[in-house]
Amino acid sequence: MRIIQLIQKPQLRGAEIFACQLSSHLEKIGHEVLVVTIYKGDAELPFIGRIQHLNRKLSNRFFDYGGWRRFSKIIKDFKPDIIQANASDTLKFAASSKMLFSWNQPLIYRNANKMGDFISSKLKWHLNNFYLSKLAYVISVSKECEKDFIETFSYPQAKISTVEIGVEEKEIGEIPEDLREIFKKGPVLSHIGGFVPEKNHKGLLRIFKNILMNYPESQLFLMGKGRLEEEIKSKVEKMQIKENVHFLGYRNDVLEILHHSQAFVLPSLIEGLPAVILEAMYAETPVVAYNVGGIGEVVTNGETGWLIKKNEENYFCEKVNEILSSNGDLQVRVRNAKNMITGKFLNPSIAKRFLSCYSDVQKS
Repeated sequence: MRIIQLIQKPQLRGAEIFACQLSSHLEKIGHEVLVVTIYKGDAELPFIGRIQHLNRKLSNRFFDYGGWRRFSKIIKDFKPDIIQANASDTLKFAASSKMLFSWNQPLIYRNANKMGDFISSKLKWHLNNFYLSKLAYVISVSKECEKDFIETFSYPQAKISTVEIGVEEKEIGEIPEDLREIFKKGPVLSHIGGFVPEKNHKGLLRIFKNILMNYPESQLFLMGKGRLEEEIKSKVEKMQIKENVHFLGYRNDVLEILHHSQAFVLPSLIEGLPAVILEAMYAETPVVAYNVGGIGEVVTNGETGWLIKKNEENYFCEKVNEILSSNGDLQVRVRNAKNMITGKFLNPSIAKRFLSCYSDVQKS
């Protein structure tokens, strides 16, 4: 099978990383995959095969006739059996190209979020519904996101299914050399996510400042990039916690950082099923997260982590303090979570589930 995976740009964000990991596993089992990026980016993507960069300007994201035409030319030359658009602007870009240049390969959309949380007007609903009309199938990241997709757009149940995100199996190393001195200062809490409103960095800082009252030597790692990063740095200065909060940007040693952290904290306001939670579980790191999107499908109180009702910051602090004091059934939950990941969420088995969806689409 020949497959095109369309991603927004070369960046180390969850959707792009997973699309590349998925592509690598599809190639390993004998399929030919071409990864296409729409916009310019500066990251080295984790894909062993061929990548084609369109290098389009982000300012043209709402109308890009030249980009849509170039994409149709790639399709004509590569002759894919399946095209998968992976989150963000990729649906709009691919659907527009398909409409204008009439290529007939089936288009699949990888739904990585609760789209209903982003539909704030009738105009947005009608626009998205128009793009969805060009799809052959939707593969959702979680059951909750699938349910939301069906309800938001009255989408046919027969044209959507859930395949969760996966984790790469690898040996986890020692503490990264450039972070060793920080790890020596005190317990480390790690967070991974783009600096966008839905990741709720401001709420995380309030939670962390509360934790510092009991554990003043605690350190907070913020991994990721985004448009709100400078605003969050300014907030850290005003809260006078600069010595305890560290902005790490994108990292290639995430599993090592997670493994040596005391907890992974994710008080997001909107999520699909973030790979970072699964990576934390694989790295045997306790997970504390708000119950949004599909998070409750993997984080189960008393079994695999600590699941908190959205915006209950005091309760979130209480559970992190519980972890830092080593009270409760900490190791039981960590072990259960690791077993769940290795049994169900490793990328080789996830890739086969995607392939099954592709085959069903081809047959239909």
